[in-house]
Amino acid sequence: MSQSTADLYDERGESLQSLETPLLDLGGRVRFAGPVRTIRCLGDNGLVKATLATPGDGAVLVVDGGGSMASALMGDMIAASAVANGWAGVVIHGPVRDRAALAQLPLGVKALGSNPRKSAKDGVGEADAPVEFGGVVFRPGAMLWADEDGVLVERPAP
Repeated sequence: MSQSTADLYDERGESLQSLETPLLDLGGRVRFAGPVRTIRCLGDNGLVKATLATPGDGAVLVVDGGGSMASALMGDMIAASAVANGWAGVVIHGPVRDRAALAQLPLGVKALGSNPRKSAKDGVGEADAPVEFGGVVFRPGAMLWADEDGVLVERPAP
């Protein structure tokens, strides 16, 4: 991604949604972009693990963990799987773990923070449905751009 989100917003304006939730840059790539895939889960990263183990084709997985900081929704092993499968990045409305290892991986990772506690792995949740947090509706297939300034997502066509 060569263009900054600030320049992209200046160019495209209100055709883009801007995430209001402050997220930390925790991956080895701060700038990343790709079409959105989604998961909604709370305290269970089974769907996250399964999804990131499939071909990503440059997509960005958006995980709505409800903003809960109770347990990590991704760690280094799942992130390494995402890299191996061609995902551009992961945006998590919740925490991750293994921050030092994540920072070494060529993957964009934005999350609320970290928690060393593991999550459940029962696969409870919903995949590939619109999720909403921070004033943005993340629709599967919509384009997402992320960098040091934040996250932008295409609005649905009128």
